[in-house]
Amino acid sequence: MVTKWIFISLISYLIGSIPFGLLLGRLKGVDVRNYGSGNIGFANVYRVAGTLPGIITLILDIGKGVLSVFLAPLFCTPGIIPRVLCGIAVILGHVFSVFLKGRGGKGVATSCGVLIALIPVPTIIAILIFILVVLLSRYISLGAIIAAGSLPFLIYLFKKEDIIIIIFGIIIALIVLIRHISNIKRLIAGKEYRFGQRIKATDEH
Repeated sequence: MVTKWIFISLISYLIGSIPFGLLLGRLKGVDVRNYGSGNIGFANVYRVAGTLPGIITLILDIGKGVLSVFLAPLFCTPGIIPRVLCGIAVILGHVFSVFLKGRGGKGVATSCGVLIALIPVPTIIAILIFILVVLLSRYISLGAIIAAGSLPFLIYLFKKEDIIIIIFGIIIALIVLIRHISNIKRLIAGKEYRFGQRIKATDEH
């Protein structure tokens, strides 16, 4: 059983490592890591490469998370542990991609995909919090930070009896918050990019 868990975790990590944002940016003739925030996720791809590449990046990054969770039962007996392991692995793959020498995205969209597959109700509420914060502030990063911070509390409200899921939610929140340290610094300094703000491919990050 442990061998199967390691195998599906490795597969999930490799799926998470696929840098869709970088690949879609290159199709538009730009390396998104060199512009804007330098991130390969939806927000920066949207700013640098355009609306369609940004939306496709978002869908594919969410899809990585959903796919990894549904892979687990195909190789292991049903249960929460292999699904959580796959979820953690795909998020780590996105954040620390083997194809990008250990670098990657912030993990928000992929985490969202994992959580939608595992615990849809708390996740939908967190998404609504994210949308509300972005609409009010026009900062995607602020929305992600507040939504991630609310996640463990939302999970506890709906899944207080499931300690594994609660711990998983805390891990995801910590990963997202740590990956947004640079954004937090820019928010404090008043230099963070707002949603809808475009970046020319001549503006270095």
